[in-house]
Amino acid sequence: MTPANPAFDTVVDTADVTVLLERGRALSAPVLRAAVDRLAPPMDTVAAYHFGWIDAQGRPSDGDGGKAVRPALALLSAEAAGAAAEAGIPGAVAVELVHNFSLLHDDLMDGDEQRRHRDTVWKVHGPAQAILVGDALFALANEILLELGTVEAGRAARRLTTATRKLIDGQAQDISYEHRERVTVEECLEMEGNKTGALLACAVSIGAVLGGADDRTADTLEAYGYHLGLAFQAVDDLLGIWGDPESTGKQTWSDLRQRKKSLPVVAALAEGGAASERLGELLAADAKSTDFDSFSEEEFAARAALIEEAGGREWTAQEARRQHAVAIEALHGVDMPETVRAQLTALADFVVVRKR
Repeated sequence: MTPANPAFDTVVDTADVTVLLERGRALSAPVLRAAVDRLAPPMDTVAAYHFGWIDAQGRPSDGDGGKAVRPALALLSAEAAGAAAEAGIPGAVAVELVHNFSLLHDDLMDGDEQRRHRDTVWKVHGPAQAILVGDALFALANEILLELGTVEAGRAARRLTTATRKLIDGQAQDISYEHRERVTVEECLEMEGNKTGALLACAVSIGAVLGGADDRTADTLEAYGYHLGLAFQAVDDLLGIWGDPESTGKQTWSDLRQRKKSLPVVAALAEGGAASERLGELLAADAKSTDFDSFSEEEFAARAALIEEAGGREWTAQEARRQHAVAIEALHGVDMPETVRAQLTALADFVVVRKR
């Protein structure tokens, strides 16, 4: 058992969730590795490094390949439609390929040097390889689906390409917001719905589509995934400012260093009190600063304290709870085995009850 998070009053049985995640990883990993093996050298090696299968010297590695939440959701999605979990494997792999395509490009665009406690691909292999391998993974995702040659595969591919376009829209919005003094809460939620919600929504519907579900069922599952994605991103935004580097694998005050207009920042700026106004003044000055990269830990800590004082931290925690509740409510719109419903609920709890 994981104790209730003080910012989210839920207890999660991590043992049950771990089983679901391990199943998703075990069933999708062989197909994922086979897909990566199709890439021409050196892209196959670069991708293998990104997934944690080898180290920077090409030696076998047990690196952290991520939690495998999306593959787990895709397999449960197939079972929600009454099909075997295995029907969702191509969808699980396709979504995981698109997710990692986005990570490769995001790390380069954001200048992130660490992911999962290792140097990022662009840092080790250069920006060109990060771009090429990301593009290749996106192509592979569609190839994995379309080579099935079924009507269901075509429907799944349409959902995946739509989700990918929204994901890219969200990344473009995220970058543009870094150069604006003010972003509304509504704009931030739209951006995060695109950047995170769309692909999670696809993950939890694509298996159902491959399992023969109709569009109404798939759309309802997508609603669960979309709102779960918003809850997930709200938690990620909290970790991006107050997360422990040992857990996140990123620098302290990571999002503040990148001038991200994440939910805690935007909510704090919208509050309008003294702390909010002072924060706005500092962030406006930061945007024009020529020595921002040399700011001390104390300067970032002061900005984080103002965000918390203005209510941005608590508002974001409440939004995570609200989006989580909406996601769970959406599950009531699908007739599915109760065991599957319970597992989707447990995964949703796990996604949002993470270490602050």
